[in-house]
Amino acid sequence: MQTTLYRKYRPKNFEEIAGEADIIRTLKNSLDNDRMSQAYLFCGPRGIGKTTCARLIAKGINCINNGISSVPCNECENCKAIDNGSFIDLIEIDAASNRGIDEIRDLKEKINYQPSKGRKKIYIIDEVHMLTKEAFNALLKTLEEPPVHVIFILATTEPDKILPTIISRCQRYDFQILTPKESKDKLKEICEAEKVVIDDGSLELIYDISGGSMRDAISVLERVIVSCLGNEIKEEDTSRILGSTSKTLLKEFYETIKSGSMMNGVKFLDKLWEESFDIEKFFKDFARYMKDSLVNESVKVEEGLNIIGKVYDSLNKFKYEEDKRLLGYVVLNNLLKKEPRTSGNEEKAQIKEIIKEKIVYKDSKEKNSRKKEKVDVTIEDIKSMWNDIVDKAKSKKPPYGAFLITAKPTKVDNGFLYIDLGDSLFAKDQLESEYYNIPFQDIVQSMTKSKIKMKYTVAEEKNEIEASDDDTLSKVVDFFSRGED
Repeated sequence: MQTTLYRKYRPKNFEEIAGEADIIRTLKNSLDNDRMSQAYLFCGPRGIGKTTCARLIAKGINCINNGISSVPCNECENCKAIDNGSFIDLIEIDAASNRGIDEIRDLKEKINYQPSKGRKKIYIIDEVHMLTKEAFNALLKTLEEPPVHVIFILATTEPDKILPTIISRCQRYDFQILTPKESKDKLKEICEAEKVVIDDGSLELIYDISGGSMRDAISVLERVIVSCLGNEIKEEDTSRILGSTSKTLLKEFYETIKSGSMMNGVKFLDKLWEESFDIEKFFKDFARYMKDSLVNESVKVEEGLNIIGKVYDSLNKFKYEEDKRLLGYVVLNNLLKKEPRTSGNEEKAQIKEIIKEKIVYKDSKEKNSRKKEKVDVTIEDIKSMWNDIVDKAKSKKPPYGAFLITAKPTKVDNGFLYIDLGDSLFAKDQLESEYYNIPFQDIVQSMTKSKIKMKYTVAEEKNEIEASDDDTLSKVVDFFSRGED
């Protein structure tokens, strides 16, 4: 029967463990100098070597040929038994399925028996945080006064759930996730041993998916190897097999963003959609790509953070939108939308102009002197040519097709065409932006030969326009007037 790669390449000595250099050095020194603690607590994410280190300690203590050493022989009866999981003095307990007080009482009853074949009995309690409170209290008494022939090694992914009294009686080691280099080096070793050719792009994708877990990385690698059996493994193959986004594709999209071409961006997203890519996942991968680019200093900090911020702002704002293709258009628009930068003095001048406009409007309103521009077009005229208007808009900017899919012209009033967008708040948000509103308004005006303007409504919207508070306005005007003195 074929052995899985993870079991086949499980480290048989401390030198084969990827990462954790400081922890490995400390454990080796403890073994070589026969200064082992009677209780250890190994903390850290899953799949990074906690249980493997525990077994290597058992092997280092009970090796027949080399004695107590950090370099077990791997040839003697005890070493082989530990490797295949049949060593009688190595007791592994899964606390997730044996979490009650009865299991700990059973442990306490058997713990006083001397080792059968080794120097010490090693108890490995995995996921120890799953024990009940009563079981923890029972274990505490055993940890306070353990027999000299016993060593406890507790492993957990959630140390904050363990009683402080337990932690205080253990020598604690916090394992960390592997770095990309540590993971890639280990995977390359396995590929060379298996005579598999794989590129760096594939190894990077495997690392991203495994999240720094060596066990998960090896499992993912095996899946890729089986899928590409006998062939060289390239990044494109790995991306397709794992359903992730290749660095090449992400780089291509970044270049599209830099070019500032909305049409090329739309074509890029349409291609992704046709190839059944998850658009939302693509943008999350793109944000991570920009984060990595920041770390590698291949992208300026301000540019990278701006892109990441716009991606997640859009994804969070429209997280309930079911049409992911449309969501992609919204993100693309926000990425390409350029925001003018103004100095403090320019901003102050702009605010003063706005205030002046409000004052003029306020005075004209009071004198009833404001004139409304006459528009010689009716709602019937608009409805009769609505399909032609939408078709022309779509030919100018493809996203209009999505924004206007449920749109209906409802009335013409005081120079404004009111367009009902159903319950699509995101479409309203986009159509009201300068980027989309002005071109669409030009199309409508051109086809109706009028100066009509647009207003967009949704089902839950309330058309309430409140005048600015006179007192507040006067205070703001007064503030800026003082600045001119």
